Amino acid sequence: MSFHDALRAFPFIAILRGVKPDEVVGLTEELIAAGFRIVEVPLNSPEPLRSIEALARAFPDILIGAGTVMSPDAVASVEQAGGRLILMPHSDGAVVRAAKERALTCVPGVATPTEAFAALANGADALKMFPAEQMPPAVVGAWRAVLPPGTLLVPVGGISPDKVEAYRKAGAGGFGLGSALYKPGMTREQIRATAQAFAQVLV
Repeated sequence: MSFHDALRAFPFIAILRGVKPDEVVGLTEELIAAGFRIVEVPLNSPEPLRSIEALARAFPDILIGAGTVMSPDAVASVEQAGGRLILMPHSDGAVVRAAKERALTCVPGVATPTEAFAALANGADALKMFPAEQMPPAVVGAWRAVLPPGTLLVPVGGISPDKVEAYRKAGAGGFGLGSALYKPGMTREQIRATAQAFAQVLV
């Protein structure tokens, strides 16, 4: 399933910052049961490549990727672990191009229209609007008016269930969910509850 298809099916990316390899499969089972089709393990988590490898092996039909990818070397490591998605907090063209050279989906972080257009020129598959706390729905609408038609905008940062509808109406195509979905140390029961809270927004 492609990144775009996965977001059309369920417009949320689960960001499991701080997750540990011995718990990541069980937690992801709960996410999948709620509808999630994309799971990100940030590279500043404990042994992130082990977690990515475990997820890629356990869930071949789910799009597994890495977040906080800061260098071309990190892109190569993620690919070797089985990750197919590169998410970044910034818009370093070298990292974007490294991902695309490996045929990986790449979603760089952008905070201005200048960064957005530069990221697209480097081959970005979608744009991570980060931090979304600084970019309310009105900004999504303004960007939508000038970016190429079909550009996928993904707000990340401070997204809670009550904020989703306004962003979607403004033109957001998906969302990255961080601490409102998962905090380190959460049990399966706790992440099941937060995942279902986001899923209910779509009903």
